[in-house]
Amino acid sequence: MRILITGNMGYIGPSVVKQMRNTYPDATIVGYDMGFFAQCLTNTNFLPECQVDIQYFGDVREFPKTILGDVDAVIHLAAISNDPMGKTYEDITLDVNFRASVNIAKLAKEAGVKAFVFASSCSVYGAGGEGAKTEDSQVNPLTAYAKSKIFTENELIKIADKNFKVTALRFSTACGMSERLRLDLVVNDFVASAVATKNITILSDGTPWRPLIHIKDMARAMDWAILRDPAESDNYLAINVGRKDWNYQVRELANAVASVIPGTEVSINSDAPPDKRSYQVDFSLFKKLAPNHQPLYDLKTTVKEIKEGLEAMEFKDGEFRNSLFMRLKVLTRLESLGLLTPDLKWEIHPKTAPVA
Repeated sequence: MRILITGNMGYIGPSVVKQMRNTYPDATIVGYDMGFFAQCLTNTNFLPECQVDIQYFGDVREFPKTILGDVDAVIHLAAISNDPMGKTYEDITLDVNFRASVNIAKLAKEAGVKAFVFASSCSVYGAGGEGAKTEDSQVNPLTAYAKSKIFTENELIKIADKNFKVTALRFSTACGMSERLRLDLVVNDFVASAVATKNITILSDGTPWRPLIHIKDMARAMDWAILRDPAESDNYLAINVGRKDWNYQVRELANAVASVIPGTEVSINSDAPPDKRSYQVDFSLFKKLAPNHQPLYDLKTTVKEIKEGLEAMEFKDGEFRNSLFMRLKVLTRLESLGLLTPDLKWEIHPKTAPVA
């Protein structure tokens, strides 16, 4: 078994690598990553990439077909990974998340890869309205990030066949502790605020709905996707991944964090206009097709895990939204140092050198 994981050096990647190593102990695991966030290590005693057999550094926009030789499955995580980055780098988001993803899938098919797992997103539902969204619901992507995901899905369905199984996992909003922790995700943000300041400020009215999933449960879903039986769900499958009781309104999330971290106050801007990005999601198909890979983590356990991870780091930064825990800040810093070009390619001859 040979598994290629793109974007393995991000927030989710280390959990995916560990899951694959656990399920396929004799597999050759190959990583491919641009390395933007390689330095963003948190609460770990070793480099997560020590658990892969081969690590390539490269741009998915210039993906070399040669590394697909003898690969059985591709897990495609690499992406401009949230709405703030997508807004700042809109054209690049479409190049990286959409065009490069489709190209890699086509190259994988040509190389004889049997399974292609695409990390999609429930954000494709956008302004969800009433009722939980099923896979047959109309999509309404509101951001460059969400649009890039549905654009990719629409192309992947065209190339899937009996020899090339494609699974688009529409993930809920990620959360949980990682060796490369991000704090630009709603639950992680709230826990960091509570730990650092004992205060959670919700900038919206708190009513938007968000489905959630722990990153380790995301990794388990990718495990399932590699070996799922197409006879049960076709050669191409787009599927919502999460759990019914992990649909929460934002204010419920804040209050749940406060209940785990005593002394935390929650402030809600009741005069703010509602966030249009609001959707509940139905996960019954995932429950039916993947009964042995259902999410194991609950909200309380996840909050405790993040809290303990931050405390172990002696985290006290009340201004963390301006720090390198935010992925957009990492990119803009690298660009300001002259290490990245405006189109997010590594500058071979940087204009300035970073200082310690």
